Amino acid sequence: MECLIDPSAIIDTDTKIGEGVVIGPNSIIGPKVIIGSGVTIGGNCIIDRYTTIGNGCRIFSHAIIGTEPQDLKFKGEETYLTIGPNTTIREFVTINRGTEGGGGTTRIGEGCFLMAYSHVAHDCQIENHVILANAATLGGHVHIGDHASIGGLTAIHQFVNIGEYAFIGGCSAVSMDVPPYVRAVGNRVRIVDVNSIGLERKGFSKESITYIKKAYRYLTLSKMNTSQALEAIEKNLPPTEEVQKIINFIRSSKRGICR
Repeated sequence: MECLIDPSAIIDTDTKIGEGVVIGPNSIIGPKVIIGSGVTIGGNCIIDRYTTIGNGCRIFSHAIIGTEPQDLKFKGEETYLTIGPNTTIREFVTINRGTEGGGGTTRIGEGCFLMAYSHVAHDCQIENHVILANAATLGGHVHIGDHASIGGLTAIHQFVNIGEYAFIGGCSAVSMDVPPYVRAVGNRVRIVDVNSIGLERKGFSKESITYIKKAYRYLTLSKMNTSQALEAIEKNLPPTEEVQKIINFIRSSKRGICR
């Protein structure tokens, strides 16, 4: 399939371009960039070096991705950005490459949707089907699990971990880990409920959602501390996949979880 590249686009000779790629006017593609088949890049985009873009991605005008990390420790080392297939990146999104100290790679998963003005800092690891609403901002080293949704104008502190299927409301400030399957909102963010509607839409059974709710009652409504709540969950609830993921997430948290 033939590529459609506007003659005003500037493309480094070291760039690899797949079939059927569309590149709009005045876009600049740097060295050692790999663009998969069927990718669409709008006008006035900048795709910097060491960036790999998966098949079928859509990148809208004025997005700037693969640029150097905003980290004073960065000294020009070779680091990377990888974007999974079928991800959509809207206008004015910014994504930075990784740092040597953070593993070297910023990663965006498959089927993600990054709305206008959102920002992904160095060494972030974004899993599959994640949504970042307008102007959501991720500090460095943030990890976001599958199918999580981050509301607009939300800021997430460095090294925070967001669990899968979590939903964070707009204008939140997130400085602690947010466990999976919950709705959380606020400055600073607090759990307000289980993300029941989102889980139903994703095909979770009523039984699974019931056990998730019971687990979070121990964590958020009881007077137990976190260790006591985890012991109660293990003692009183069946070890379903979802319950086990909640337990493992909380036990592995380095920043502590919001309550």
